[in-house]
Amino acid sequence: MSLRTLRANACATADAIGSLFGQSVEVVVHDLEAGTIAHIVNPYSRRVPGDPSNVQDVDFRAMDMVIGPYEKIHWDGSILRSISIVQRTEEGRAAYMICVNSDQSGLLSLQRAVEALLPSKAAGSDVGDVFRNDWHERLNIFVSDWCRVRDVSIERLDRSMRRALLAELDVSGALNERNAAAYVGRLLGVSRATIYNDLKAGASDV
Repeated sequence: MSLRTLRANACATADAIGSLFGQSVEVVVHDLEAGTIAHIVNPYSRRVPGDPSNVQDVDFRAMDMVIGPYEKIHWDGSILRSISIVQRTEEGRAAYMICVNSDQSGLLSLQRAVEALLPSKAAGSDVGDVFRNDWHERLNIFVSDWCRVRDVSIERLDRSMRRALLAELDVSGALNERNAAAYVGRLLGVSRATIYNDLKAGASDV
């Protein structure tokens, strides 16, 4: 099977899963050779095709076809339950990976009333190693924790709070990753230019 066919099949599978489960499920097709997102359905993570995958350095074992389920943190602090399917060439080379991310916030809310509805613990202790370089995840956790400590939602940040958040992100080195500023801009609902202007304004205040 050619890479073009493999990619087309992966994207079609992503479209089918997204259509079946609706907006609560995001499906991402990673191009493992290019190290970028090839296709994304229901993109509530605010990533877009062409964004870095951050899984390109994963050393897939010969038997790896399905990874997970495992849990991740969404940019707003909610929990995602995810599973990944490796798409291989006829030679066995990992070429694409389909990641299905299911928003668990509804189920976790029901947990308060019905404990039996809580999903079981994520399986596989080595899954975290696969995504150890995912700076999207690290940014999501940082922004979510920052907003929670200050008891404010990300949508209600004013300019001064946004600049304070960006200053801390900058000091932490989180914005050093390629395309990080653009991704943070999407999280905060502003342009990349605004991110750079806020950083410059913050630096001039020091």
